[in-house]
Amino acid sequence: MAYPGFGAYGGYSGQMPGMQMTVGQPMPGAVPNMPHGGYSGYSAYSGTYSAAADPMWTYFAAIAGQDGEVDAEELQRCLTQSGISGTYSPFSLETCRIMISLMDRDYTGKMGFNEFKELWAALNAWKQNFMMIDQDRSGTVELHELGQVIAAMGYRLSSQTLTAIVKRYSKNGKIFFDDYVACCVKLRALTDFFRRRDNMQQGYVNFVYDDFLQCTMAI
Repeated sequence: MAYPGFGAYGGYSGQMPGMQMTVGQPMPGAVPNMPHGGYSGYSAYSGTYSAAADPMWTYFAAIAGQDGEVDAEELQRCLTQSGISGTYSPFSLETCRIMISLMDRDYTGKMGFNEFKELWAALNAWKQNFMMIDQDRSGTVELHELGQVIAAMGYRLSSQTLTAIVKRYSKNGKIFFDDYVACCVKLRALTDFFRRRDNMQQGYVNFVYDDFLQCTMAI
Protein backbone atom coordinates (compact mmCIF):
# COMPACT_ATOMS: atom_id res chain seq x y z
CA MET A 1 0.00 0.00 0.00
CA ALA A 2 1.07 3.62 -0.37
CA TYR A 3 1.87 5.51 2.80
CA PRO A 4 1.20 9.27 3.01
CA GLY A 5 3.67 11.91 3.97
CA PHE A 6 6.93 10.42 2.73
CA GLY A 7 9.18 12.98 1.07
CA ALA A 8 6.96 15.85 2.21
CA TYR A 9 6.20 14.92 5.85
CA GLY A 10 2.50 14.73 5.20
CA GLY A 11 2.52 18.09 3.47
CA TYR A 12 0.26 18.69 0.51
CA SER A 13 2.45 18.64 -2.59
CA GLY A 14 0.57 21.25 -4.61
CA GLN A 15 -1.60 24.28 -4.10
CA MET A 16 -4.78 23.78 -2.09
CA PRO A 17 -7.97 25.75 -2.78
CA GLY A 18 -7.79 29.18 -1.17
CA MET A 19 -4.10 28.84 -0.40
CA GLN A 20 -2.11 32.00 -1.03
CA MET A 21 1.32 30.39 -0.90
CA THR A 22 2.64 27.22 -2.41
CA VAL A 23 4.97 24.93 -0.53
CA GLY A 24 8.51 26.22 -0.85
CA GLN A 25 7.87 29.94 -0.47
CA PRO A 26 9.26 31.73 2.59
CA MET A 27 6.86 32.61 5.38
CA PRO A 28 6.62 36.16 6.79
CA GLY A 29 8.89 36.69 9.76
CA ALA A 30 10.82 33.48 9.26
CA VAL A 31 14.26 32.62 7.97
CA PRO A 32 14.26 31.44 4.34
CA ASN A 33 12.32 28.25 3.76
CA MET A 34 14.21 25.06 3.07
CA PRO A 35 13.30 22.48 0.40
CA HIS A 36 11.57 19.27 1.41
CA GLY A 37 13.30 15.95 1.77
CA GLY A 38 16.47 14.74 3.39
CA TYR A 39 19.75 16.56 3.74
CA SER A 40 22.72 14.31 3.31
CA GLY A 41 26.41 15.02 3.50
CA TYR A 42 26.38 17.19 6.63
CA SER A 43 27.99 16.28 9.90
CA ALA A 44 26.00 16.97 13.06
CA TYR A 45 28.07 19.99 14.00
CA SER A 46 30.65 21.17 11.52
CA GLY A 47 32.81 24.25 11.56
CA THR A 48 32.33 24.59 7.81
CA TYR A 49 28.86 26.13 8.25
CA SER A 50 28.37 29.86 8.20
CA ALA A 51 25.42 32.25 8.27
CA ALA A 52 26.29 33.36 4.74
CA ALA A 53 26.30 29.81 3.41
CA ASP A 54 23.21 28.69 5.30
CA PRO A 55 20.95 31.25 7.03
CA MET A 56 19.46 28.56 9.26
CA TRP A 57 22.84 27.90 10.83
CA THR A 58 22.62 31.19 12.77
CA TYR A 59 19.47 30.07 14.59
CA PHE A 60 20.77 26.58 15.25
CA ALA A 61 24.30 27.47 16.35
CA ALA A 62 23.03 30.14 18.76
CA ILE A 63 21.37 27.53 20.98
CA ALA A 64 23.18 24.25 20.23
CA GLY A 65 25.54 22.96 22.89
CA GLN A 66 29.09 21.81 22.41
CA ASP A 67 27.79 18.46 21.20
CA GLY A 68 26.13 20.24 18.26
CA GLU A 69 22.63 19.13 19.17
CA VAL A 70 19.56 20.72 20.75
CA ASP A 71 17.15 19.31 23.29
CA ALA A 72 13.44 20.15 23.57
CA GLU A 73 13.95 23.32 25.63
CA GLU A 74 16.63 24.60 23.27
CA LEU A 75 14.47 23.77 20.27
CA GLN A 76 11.60 25.72 21.81
CA ARG A 77 13.82 28.80 22.22
CA CYS A 78 15.21 28.44 18.72
CA LEU A 79 11.81 28.17 17.05
CA THR A 80 10.47 31.09 19.08
CA GLN A 81 13.43 33.29 18.13
CA SER A 82 13.20 32.27 14.46
CA GLY A 83 9.62 33.51 14.17
CA ILE A 84 8.38 30.41 12.34
CA SER A 85 5.17 30.40 14.37
CA GLY A 86 4.40 33.88 12.99
CA THR A 87 1.33 35.37 14.66
CA TYR A 88 0.42 32.04 16.22
CA SER A 89 1.33 31.14 19.80
CA PRO A 90 4.87 29.79 20.29
CA PHE A 91 5.26 26.03 20.41
CA SER A 92 4.80 24.40 23.80
CA LEU A 93 7.56 22.36 25.37
CA GLU A 94 5.49 19.19 24.91
CA THR A 95 5.14 19.83 21.18
CA CYS A 96 8.89 20.41 20.96
CA ARG A 97 9.48 17.09 22.71
CA ILE A 98 7.47 15.20 20.15
CA MET A 99 9.21 17.10 17.34
CA ILE A 100 12.50 15.81 18.76
CA SER A 101 11.10 12.28 18.87
CA LEU A 102 10.11 12.49 15.20
CA MET A 103 13.61 13.44 14.03
CA ASP A 104 15.73 11.69 16.69
CA ARG A 105 16.93 8.75 14.59
CA ASP A 106 19.93 8.00 16.81
CA TYR A 107 17.83 8.07 20.02
CA THR A 108 19.91 10.68 21.83
CA GLY A 109 16.89 12.71 22.87
CA LYS A 110 18.33 15.63 20.89
CA MET A 111 18.36 16.98 17.35
CA GLY A 112 21.35 17.71 15.13
CA PHE A 113 21.58 20.32 12.38
CA ASN A 114 20.52 17.94 9.60
CA GLU A 115 17.48 16.91 11.60
CA PHE A 116 16.69 20.53 12.41
CA LYS A 117 16.67 21.45 8.73
CA GLU A 118 14.34 18.57 7.90
CA LEU A 119 12.02 19.61 10.73
CA TRP A 120 12.04 23.20 9.44
CA ALA A 121 10.86 22.03 6.01
CA ALA A 122 8.08 19.98 7.62
CA LEU A 123 6.98 22.86 9.83
CA ASN A 124 6.70 25.19 6.86
CA ALA A 125 4.54 22.69 4.97
CA TRP A 126 2.28 22.14 7.98
CA LYS A 127 2.03 25.87 8.63
CA GLN A 128 1.00 26.63 5.07
CA ASN A 129 -1.71 23.95 5.22
CA PHE A 130 -2.97 25.42 8.51
CA MET A 131 -2.97 28.96 7.11
CA MET A 132 -5.03 27.78 4.15
CA ILE A 133 -7.85 26.91 6.56
CA ASP A 134 -7.26 29.66 9.13
CA GLN A 135 -7.97 32.48 6.70
CA ASP A 136 -9.18 34.86 9.42
CA ARG A 137 -5.83 34.31 11.23
CA SER A 138 -7.62 33.52 14.49
CA GLY A 139 -4.99 30.91 15.29
CA THR A 140 -7.55 28.10 15.37
CA VAL A 141 -9.46 25.84 13.02
CA GLU A 142 -12.73 23.97 13.46
CA LEU A 143 -12.98 20.27 14.17
CA HIS A 144 -14.27 19.29 10.73
CA GLU A 145 -11.55 21.40 9.10
CA LEU A 146 -8.80 19.39 10.78
CA GLY A 147 -10.26 16.26 9.21
CA GLN A 148 -10.23 17.96 5.82
CA VAL A 149 -6.60 18.98 6.02
CA ILE A 150 -5.55 15.53 7.30
CA ALA A 151 -7.27 14.00 4.28
CA ALA A 152 -5.61 16.57 1.99
CA MET A 153 -2.22 15.45 3.30
CA GLY A 154 -2.92 11.95 2.01
CA TYR A 155 -4.07 10.16 5.16
CA ARG A 156 -7.06 7.89 4.57
CA LEU A 157 -8.53 7.41 8.03
CA SER A 158 -11.87 6.09 9.22
CA SER A 159 -14.44 8.48 10.63
CA GLN A 160 -13.91 6.90 14.06
CA THR A 161 -10.17 7.57 13.91
CA LEU A 162 -10.69 11.14 12.75
CA THR A 163 -13.17 11.71 15.57
CA ALA A 164 -10.66 10.42 18.12
CA ILE A 165 -7.93 12.67 16.68
CA VAL A 166 -9.97 15.86 16.70
CA LYS A 167 -11.17 15.17 20.25
CA ARG A 168 -7.59 14.65 21.38
CA TYR A 169 -6.27 17.87 19.82
CA SER A 170 -9.17 20.28 20.28
CA LYS A 171 -9.83 22.78 23.05
CA ASN A 172 -13.38 24.05 23.46
CA GLY A 173 -14.18 23.02 19.91
CA LYS A 174 -11.09 24.63 18.38
CA ILE A 175 -7.71 23.33 17.27
CA PHE A 176 -4.81 25.69 17.89
CA PHE A 177 -1.72 25.80 15.67
CA ASP A 178 0.48 24.24 18.36
CA ASP A 179 -1.89 21.27 18.76
CA TYR A 180 -2.24 20.96 15.00
CA VAL A 181 1.54 20.63 14.65
CA ALA A 182 1.63 18.08 17.48
CA CYS A 183 -1.02 16.09 15.61
CA CYS A 184 0.96 16.24 12.35
CA VAL A 185 4.14 15.13 14.10
CA LYS A 186 2.45 12.13 15.71
CA LEU A 187 0.73 11.09 12.49
CA ARG A 188 4.04 11.28 10.64
CA ALA A 189 6.01 9.45 13.34
CA LEU A 190 3.46 6.68 13.87
CA THR A 191 3.06 6.16 10.12
CA ASP A 192 6.84 5.94 9.75
CA PHE A 193 7.07 3.46 12.63
CA PHE A 194 4.34 1.30 11.10
CA ARG A 195 5.70 1.49 7.57
CA ARG A 196 9.16 0.29 8.64
CA ARG A 197 7.57 -2.87 10.05
CA ASP A 198 5.23 -3.44 7.13
CA ASN A 199 7.84 -5.21 5.02
CA MET A 200 5.33 -6.30 2.39
CA GLN A 201 3.65 -2.86 2.28
CA GLN A 202 0.26 -4.52 2.80
CA GLY A 203 -1.13 -2.22 5.48
CA TYR A 204 -0.93 -4.57 8.44
CA VAL A 205 1.80 -5.85 10.79
CA ASN A 206 2.17 -7.95 13.92
CA PHE A 207 3.51 -6.17 17.01
CA VAL A 208 4.99 -7.63 20.14
CA TYR A 209 3.96 -5.79 23.30
CA ASP A 210 7.39 -4.27 23.95
CA ASP A 211 7.62 -2.96 20.39
CA PHE A 212 4.18 -1.40 20.72
CA LEU A 213 5.22 0.36 23.93
CA GLN A 214 8.39 1.69 22.33
CA CYS A 215 6.28 3.20 19.56
CA THR A 216 3.58 4.80 21.67
CA MET A 217 5.67 5.91 24.65
CA ALA A 218 8.48 7.47 22.62
CA ILE A 219 6.23 9.83 20.68
